[in-house]
Amino acid sequence: QVSLVESGGGSVQTGGSLRLSCAASDRSISRYLMGWFRQAPGKEREFVIAMTQFPSSTIAADSVQGRFAVSRDHAENTLYLHMNDLRPEDTGVYYCAASRDSWTTSSRDYIYWGQGTQVTVSS
Repeated sequence: QVSLVESGGGSVQTGGSLRLSCAASDRSISRYLMGWFRQAPGKEREFVIAMTQFPSSTIAADSVQGRFAVSRDHAENTLYLHMNDLRPEDTGVYYCAASRDSWTTSSRDYIYWGQGTQVTVSS
């Protein structure tokens, strides 16, 4: 069982930045495909960005291309989501998740999830 704990959410204005953290209970961020998803009120959970195991590569949803990035600190077993130029449509609960697949953007393929952290972007 892998435990994932997100932190770093908050409220910002349009154009602002935030960095979310996902602390893993073990070295899972190196062994699993790690992804970030978000869910806005009344909407389905959607894929944001993911990072593969070694060699690292990432894929991001079109809506966050060029604004969001993902990184990880192996020593700290922590995954980060760097969010820049935030927009009101980025508002939602952000979840960190782990998958045994080599590459997937479907939430159904992610087996471990954190509890989520709220991000609110005001205009």
